Amino acid sequence: MNPKKNLETQKLPIDLIQIFSIMSYEVTGKLVAVYDTVQRTETFKVREFVVEKTDEINGRTISNFIKMQCVQDKTEMVSKFRLGEEVKVQFNLKGNKSERDGKTNYFTNLDAWRMESANMMQTAVNQSNMPPDMVPTEVPDDLPF
Repeated sequence: MNPKKNLETQKLPIDLIQIFSIMSYEVTGKLVAVYDTVQRTETFKVREFVVEKTDEINGRTISNFIKMQCVQDKTEMVSKFRLGEEVKVQFNLKGNKSERDGKTNYFTNLDAWRMESANMMQTAVNQSNMPPDMVPTEVPDDLPF
């Protein structure tokens, strides 16, 4: 029995196919705007925010302002951060289709599902690369210079 052939002929439910087609991404940048939570329907709420991603390209500084959203129980995660703080956001890329009055529109959403301080992450990464006995706890004040 050829397992590859068996997988090719196996039909997957559409919901499972849709889950696999949504990919997770991340961006690190400065939190520059946070909007109020909006209750769109009785059962759906959304909150938008903007992250500024700055890159150096050929000696020029290029800034991109990325508007993202968090939905439902994730709307409060943005409240833990201050404007100007460096954050790392993990998000899914989602697309929707809307048809109204004979016109078709397509929308792309960046749905944030996790947000953390980039500064804390950098400290944790730096310390995790050190042997346990080398992680600084206190700075000695007995330097000879």
